[in-house]
Parts: sequence; C-alpha cells; structure tokens
Amino acid sequence: MTTIIDKLSPAELGARLKIARETANVTQDASAKAAGIARTTLVAIEKGQRSARIDELQALSRCYGVSVNSLLRRESVHVDLVPRFRSLPETGDAGIDQAARMLNDLVRAEVELENILGVQRTYNYPAEKTILPGDVRTQAEHDAQNLRNWLGLGEGPVQNLFAILELQLGVRVYSRRLDPKVSGLFAYDEAVGACVLINSSHRKDRRNQTGGHELGHFTATRRHPEVYQDEKYENSREERYANAFGRAFLTPARAVMEKFRELTTGSTHLTRRHVILLASFFGVSRQAMVMRLEELGLTKKGTWDWFKDNGNITDEQVRQVLGPAAYEASIVDSAQSSRLFLLAIDAWKKDLISEGQMSEMLKLGRTQIRELLDEAAAEEDEADDLFKLPH
Repeated sequence: MTTIIDKLSPAELGARLKIARETANVTQDASAKAAGIARTTLVAIEKGQRSARIDELQALSRCYGVSVNSLLRRESVHVDLVPRFRSLPETGDAGIDQAARMLNDLVRAEVELENILGVQRTYNYPAEKTILPGDVRTQAEHDAQNLRNWLGLGEGPVQNLFAILELQLGVRVYSRRLDPKVSGLFAYDEAVGACVLINSSHRKDRRNQTGGHELGHFTATRRHPEVYQDEKYENSREERYANAFGRAFLTPARAVMEKFRELTTGSTHLTRRHVILLASFFGVSRQAMVMRLEELGLTKKGTWDWFKDNGNITDEQVRQVLGPAAYEASIVDSAQSSRLFLLAIDAWKKDLISEGQMSEMLKLGRTQIRELLDEAAAEEDEADDLFKLPH
C-alpha cells in the first residue's frame, strides 16, 4: 500500500525533519542514535538523498517530541466548513457554532488520518435530485423509495441507518454530544465529500430520524449546508422535502401498512401497545410513528394530539411492552464514527499519533480513549491465525 511517506518527496520530508530536529535542539549524533542509524545516513535523509523508513520516522518523531502526523501532514486538503454554517440564517447561536466547529474538526482529523495512512475514501453517491415544482412530499416519497431500491433494502425496516450512510454511500458520519436543541448538521465539500454530525445525547429513535432528514438533504440539496433542529418550523420547501424523505425512507408506506394490518388484526381501536410495537419495529419515535399513520390514512388526523392530551405514551409503558433489555437498547448511546475510530486505532498502533493526539482528534476524553484502546486490544488478542487478513 502506498503511504503518505511515498507521496512526499525525500527532499521535502528531509527538510521537515531537519527543522523539527533544530527546533527541538537535538544534535545529528543524538538523532541518529535514537533512530538506530549512522550519522551519515541521517545527513543523507535531511538532504533528501535517502528516503526515511517508517520505523526511522517514528523514532525521530519521538526524539523531537512531535507527531509523525505533524511531519507528514499534507496541506493541500483544507477543511473549513464553519463559515458555511455561519452564513445560514439560524446561526449566531453558541450551540450551533460549537457543533459546526466539532464537525469541522472531526472531518479534518479523518482527512489527516487518511493522509498519513495512505488511505483513500471511497464514495458511492447516487445522482443528486432536483426538488421539482408541485407537492414536495410526493416527490420525497418517490425519491426515498428509489434510493431504498438502489441500495437493495427492499421494504423492511432500516436496521442500521448510519452504517448505510458510512459504509454503503461513503458519507462521513460522526456522533457526538451537542447542544440539546441541535439534532444534526450536514455539509458537503468537493474535496472531502458529504459529512454528517448527529447529536449522540438524543435518543436512538430521534437520532435515526435526524439521520433520515440529513439523508434527504444529501439526496436533493447536498451542496447547501444545513443545521437540523427538529422542533423548528418547516419554513422552506427544502426542509419539507427532507422531513418527508426521512419519514418515507425509515417508514416506507407499503411496509407500514402491512405491519399495521398484522398488528391490529382483531382490534377495534389503535392502542398505545400498537404504537410502541410499530415504533420499535421501524426504529422511530412514537410521535413520528403516529404521524406517519395519520399521513397514510391508517388512523384519523389528530390521533397524536389525543395521545398527548390523555397521558401521552410514556417511557414506562414502552419498558413494560418491550421489556427492560429491549428498552435500554432503544436508547443506547453511540459515541464514535466507526471508520474514524478504526483509522485512529491503526495510526496509534503504528506510533503515528499519541494517545493524547487521538483524544484530541476524536474529540473524546482520555478515559473514553483508554477504554476504546483496551477494547481494540482485547479483540486483537482473542483472534487467531484464521482471521488474519491478507496483505
């Protein structure tokens, strides 16, 4: 595999190493000894007459007190998404600005890790749609079903929306704790592609709905950054499209009608138990499920308002219907992007970044980083030769 070392010329890398050595006030003799090479070899490396091997680069970076990442960082990819969010009418709020910076920093970290590991992001984007004149909800329903067909999802519930976004489509997906009123952010950049940040402090069903909404923006308005606050009034055709697309993608009409008929056979009224089971099956909130039933004409308009005015559908009722284990699973937090995490682990194992740098790049505390590293080490320890990957 070609790494970023191969993409930097020996002369450029040598110059960076010389600057790092002189900045650290380390002699050539001490540097050569630390790297296990002759002084003449170090001189040749600094002059660009010989390429540095990865193990030599790691040893020199430790000697100079810098990261390999900083030595190899490629400046050609510049990630600066924040100004785009600042141009939106709903910005100017500290929580939104913080979320925009978080997304920007996570994207930059992933790009840097790709650069130093020599990894290229694979994109699998469907063609972008145009929002047409007429009823946006009808178009969103049609576009959502077409995307499901393109992805080979069939009519069933979406088991893991974020795995689809990240692994099948190649969208950069992150989940971190944000201001409670910010559900998610979406941005697209020609250099780094589509990027989504989800508020991990929200319930799992709410995160799914946010993901569906952002998928709608990815489908039809991907070149326009967006801050999603699901309590916000739908004041544009783009927002109405994204909300309708998310509903149609997560709760496809045919599947909802079939499951509704299966669960309510023999019943005379729609009950809380029906709603809880349907919402759990499709991975959406109880409110979203009832509103979808209203939209499809499976229950009368105003059904959700009636539930709200008559004690609502409570978490305790959900726990009783689903059982404690299933209820807890429905609200479990997920703190990291799986791909960003894997890249960071790989770079850490190769001594390209430190544990502290990993904490800063992933925007997670040192305790969480230590737990993630221990978990990765345990998984590697239990694997035998059968699972070794070919290189």
